[in-house]
Amino acid sequence: MNRRDFLKTTALAAAAVAAAPLKADAAPETATASPSVKSYREIGKTGLKMSDISFGAGRLASPSMILRAVDSGINYFDTAPDYGASEKLIGEAMPKIKRDKIIIATKFCSLTPYPGHLPLGTKKREYVAAVEDSLGRLKTNYIDFMLVHAIGGERGKNKDLEDEKKRLLDNEMLSAFDTLKKAGKVKFLGVSSHGPANLEELLMTAVKSGHYDMIMPSFNFMNFPKLPEVLKEAHKRKVGVVAMKTLAGAKDTNIEAKNEEFAHAAFKWVLKHPEVSGLIVTMKTVSDIETYLAASGKKFTQNDRRALNEYAMMFGKEYCRTGCNECESLCNRGVEIATIMRYQMYFNDYGMEKRAIESYASVKGKSAACSDCDNPACISGCPYGLSVKNMLADAHDTLTISV
Repeated sequence: MNRRDFLKTTALAAAAVAAAPLKADAAPETATASPSVKSYREIGKTGLKMSDISFGAGRLASPSMILRAVDSGINYFDTAPDYGASEKLIGEAMPKIKRDKIIIATKFCSLTPYPGHLPLGTKKREYVAAVEDSLGRLKTNYIDFMLVHAIGGERGKNKDLEDEKKRLLDNEMLSAFDTLKKAGKVKFLGVSSHGPANLEELLMTAVKSGHYDMIMPSFNFMNFPKLPEVLKEAHKRKVGVVAMKTLAGAKDTNIEAKNEEFAHAAFKWVLKHPEVSGLIVTMKTVSDIETYLAASGKKFTQNDRRALNEYAMMFGKEYCRTGCNECESLCNRGVEIATIMRYQMYFNDYGMEKRAIESYASVKGKSAACSDCDNPACISGCPYGLSVKNMLADAHDTLTISV
């Protein structure tokens, strides 16, 4: 099967699941037998508390998954307009949910394939219109957190950094948010970043600006060594921290710590940091909900540490720390290395094949430029020993649709 047929097949399968009728609430004895949220944490000074392990709706295929998550105690749901039908499917679940019992976070974003964040230069009226569109899809009259999406996604040159700071503090965006907040349509402002460029500097700028109520960084046991400084500053200023990308690549593995899933160890490592309000993780199936929630409220142990060390030994030379970005400065062909590596991770490890291919199509500096490159600095430039050139060539083959 070629990639085009593959995408058609997966789209049809997702549509079939999404079209299925909403299931009735689970019987009480079933709900109590399944794992549930055991801990809720304050999100900065917002007055809201979120489930420590919460729902990432990037691959949502059915509104019934939202209802099942709510039944399990999950109260925080992360979505975006560029996450396919995610907002619409959450909206289909809303009539069966008490609105004040859940927290919805979405993004200043368009419906175009990821990344669809509103760029620098977007006008106030366009920000307002984007939020109104999200409210319509979500079938709600307010959104708890509106996020500036994917800050630090540019290459990291001085101009890109300055432009990202301008997007972060854009008067058009801030004015739109204030107008919408006064109208009761949004409550709090947040920002998300998984790098690859200037993640720590940009998030610190957001924290210190006084405009932001929450930050959502990539944060895991193999990533972003300078990020704890940002988290401490956020904690001091009572800015909430919601972690994402906590599974460090989510490689398929049978590593266990005393019969616990590897995911539990990764989650508990993140949650042992008192600055963290909670984490989001993509939940595709009921099994995901049950597996992940088994870690809720639990302490990080030595067995967990051993599991993480084993994972690092197995996958340390396969996992691109997208916030590192060291190799990109050595590339003389403009290849967006960290971004491409992340899309390859979406394809290989997250099961987000369609999203990965569509997102790669929008990349300007594609890795086709690596095929005849013999730049020794680039080839040996990864501080973690990754075979960058070979990985980029593989990514290009995987993520390119031949016509």
